[in-house]
Amino acid sequence: MNIPNIENPEKYIGLYIVDFGEYCSVGFNADEVAEILESKNLSDVKVYKIHRADPSGNMEIKGVSRELFELEAGLFFYSSSRDQAEDDYKNLVNIAVTSMPPSRAKVHLSKIDDNTYVTCLIYPAEADAEFSQWLLDNNYQTSGAAKGGISAVSEYYDMNADIIERHQLFPAKSIGTKTGDELLNSLKLAVQR
Repeated sequence: MNIPNIENPEKYIGLYIVDFGEYCSVGFNADEVAEILESKNLSDVKVYKIHRADPSGNMEIKGVSRELFELEAGLFFYSSSRDQAEDDYKNLVNIAVTSMPPSRAKVHLSKIDDNTYVTCLIYPAEADAEFSQWLLDNNYQTSGAAKGGISAVSEYYDMNADIIERHQLFPAKSIGTKTGDELLNSLKLAVQR
């Protein structure tokens, strides 16, 4: 893969490189990569996430499986008290007001049974590490048990929990996402942003 020279490579940390075989392009966000992967004409592309970059242009990248873009992951914070669960929910939503989340996500406050409530943070699986760090950076704490991952989302959906409250989170970076023809027409650009 021949990665193009990039000015200010540090600003590309967290973005993606897509290798189309004959060429590659740098600077896609997760939503754009997901749309590329859905295209039947682009079934053989390889995707890499930029984890680190330095001013000299060196980048640490890691391959990302295409399946990861089709899955949701989540973090689930359990409580036996509705009041505590409501506090956990409100605290999580308030964090998103002061510190934009790394990706789109949904937050639910749900009742599992008479003695179990859960505050859920569900997001695209490719953003799992970023959401964990986001919660750590914002010192989000709960008093009950916690569970996370892709399988935890499936388990939650299978429970058919009673959703008491819900909130949608959006990242600051969602502005400027290319879609449809605009995205497909820009694929041969070496640098997307």
